[in-house]
Amino acid sequence: MKRNLAYVLLLMLAAVASCSFTNKTFENDDKDKLLLDLITYVLEKGHYEPKALNDDFSVHVFEDFIDVIDPTKRYFIASDIAEFEKYKYQIDDEIKNTDITFFNVVYERLMERMGDAKGIYKEVLETPFDYSENESISIKYDEEPFAANRKELKERWRKQLKYATLGTYDSKISHMENDEIESTDEHNHTAHSQKEAEEESRKSTETTLDEFFDFVNDLERKDWFVQYINTIVDEFDPHTFYFAPEEKEKFDTSMSGKFEGIGARLQKKAEGAKIVEIISGGPVWRDARLEVGDEIIKVGQNGEEPINIVGMRLDDAIKLIKGAQGTIVDLTVKKVDGSLDVVSLTRDVVELEESYAKSANIIKGEEKFGIINLPKFYVDFNDYSERNAATDVAKEVERLKEEGMEGLILDLRDNGGGSLKTVVEMAGLFIKDGPIVQVQSKDKGKDVYDDKDERIQWDGPLVILVNELSASASEILAAAMQDYKRAIVIGSKQTFGKGTVQNVIPLNNMLRSNEHGDLGAIKITTQKFYRINGGSTQLEGVKSDIVVPDRYSYIDLGERDQSNPLGWDKITPADYKAWDGYINYEKTIADSEKRMATSQQIKLIEENAKWLKAEQDETEISLNFDTYKEEKNKDKEQSNYFKKLTDYDSQLTFKSLGYEEQLFTKDSVLREKRNRWHKNLAKDVYVEEAVNVLEDLKINNIKQGKLASVKN
Repeated sequence: MKRNLAYVLLLMLAAVASCSFTNKTFENDDKDKLLLDLITYVLEKGHYEPKALNDDFSVHVFEDFIDVIDPTKRYFIASDIAEFEKYKYQIDDEIKNTDITFFNVVYERLMERMGDAKGIYKEVLETPFDYSENESISIKYDEEPFAANRKELKERWRKQLKYATLGTYDSKISHMENDEIESTDEHNHTAHSQKEAEEESRKSTETTLDEFFDFVNDLERKDWFVQYINTIVDEFDPHTFYFAPEEKEKFDTSMSGKFEGIGARLQKKAEGAKIVEIISGGPVWRDARLEVGDEIIKVGQNGEEPINIVGMRLDDAIKLIKGAQGTIVDLTVKKVDGSLDVVSLTRDVVELEESYAKSANIIKGEEKFGIINLPKFYVDFNDYSERNAATDVAKEVERLKEEGMEGLILDLRDNGGGSLKTVVEMAGLFIKDGPIVQVQSKDKGKDVYDDKDERIQWDGPLVILVNELSASASEILAAAMQDYKRAIVIGSKQTFGKGTVQNVIPLNNMLRSNEHGDLGAIKITTQKFYRINGGSTQLEGVKSDIVVPDRYSYIDLGERDQSNPLGWDKITPADYKAWDGYINYEKTIADSEKRMATSQQIKLIEENAKWLKAEQDETEISLNFDTYKEEKNKDKEQSNYFKKLTDYDSQLTFKSLGYEEQLFTKDSVLREKRNRWHKNLAKDVYVEEAVNVLEDLKINNIKQGKLASVKN
């Protein structure tokens, strides 16, 4: 992808230079206008299918921005929307003229209405709710009109707050009813309990809202402007996105699976930043003086005067805490027991292990199979030679072979994709050589990405697990193995359907000079990828060879359910030759379907999926406590019925590899994580069926005289 990114950047920078894009052009404009101009320029020149900036585009931005900032319609009233309407067909013209009047008008009114909302919810929560009243609330907010006036708005808040409080009230009533069994004056105590529960529930809801508005107060104007920019950007396709500088850093971290810091996840609290998780192997974990629940109240840099972070935005506090590897940070901490302590830590590179590939042995009688779970196709964008998904999977394959693996399951369920380079290299582990994916750019012909390495790391039975959330790079790998007839794909009817490629372009690179500081970056769709058979995975995804229902089977999750997706099409096939192997697709699929037809677990999963869909479609909620309780009890009864799903036991044994078991002696946290994973795998009917398919493939393999390789 580096070559393509360089090509895109080269074209853009050349165009920028020819347009004399200098700061002088924007000397009278603020940073927001500069951002708007740069981003729309990049979209026009670099997006795979740029949108025409016309009245239709303007209407979409208008409606979507209002929906983004007021999705439950509890801030704006009808007169506000009527006032905004005059901009409905002008936003395209504003964008062309680098004008942000519409945003400014909406933002200023939003701040005013949010100020009003604080007063409204306080007023509403002063009055007890009557849960005996027969009324309901629709949570299909997109079909609700905006309130006509403040009176209607207050009524909307009342219903929403009553709905929000109902669950808390129910919980408290249940708890009090359990306590009152020993009461001698049951009737009076019950009445008293209900009053207490109602009052405490309102107070709890008020506290939650207070915390929410504290968070909103921390947001700056620039944070809201980013929302506006991304509303514009989102009209091009759902995967084009503007990253503010802080978000770009988080994106890089999520893709590399590592960051430089202290190795703790923090949550904002009024008293400071509370430690909510300690990352195994990081500085906090190694130091062992801090624990979950401790609150950081001051941050100092290697002996310098500490800065009080109480009341500070969490993102700003984290900037003070994080820092380069090898530097020292002094943390003034309020311990769980209330004592104060100063803990000095040396920052280090913290690796988020759960983002990385992991493997296990599967024991079934005398047979041994392997499973590799890959959460994402990760890569360090700054240094590809560092840890990445392709090299990690190659290592796990080799380790599993050394321990006697007879068949391999590659689990790509919930894998949303990542680096294209890593998926091409990974596919090459399982075939001799040949094309893996075709990529088409905006103004160019197609490029074919090949595996040129003739070595095959694993030529034995291979199954790939997918679901509705397997996307992008996961679909490339599954599609390639399917087209080569190299593997059997097991999972949902079809995968997510993301057949587009994005590049991240730093906006600072677009200027000759810049006085505005870091402008962030834009992730922009620049290409579409296609299977080697010529078909796109866009919208359609990859259709599993063996379809197994899951709890999301009837819920809208795919690309086709996103906003503004690109369409499906096809191009000419690449030149490739199917795997000269042992897979009997028809017989393998038929045998699997026979097994699943008699599986009670599969039938229960299908039943659960239909129930979840029905629950999702229920948008009218009763605010009468008795009715609410009755419906909740029915849901609880049904939910308990489906808990049988977690009682399932495949009778398979899962065991960590030898190298990992040696790590357990020094890392009890890792041992616990792996034990939990193995326990879940043992209950996983999809993994069980994958093992059954591997057995079938193994039998065919032996019949064909093609024993699985144990060496390169």
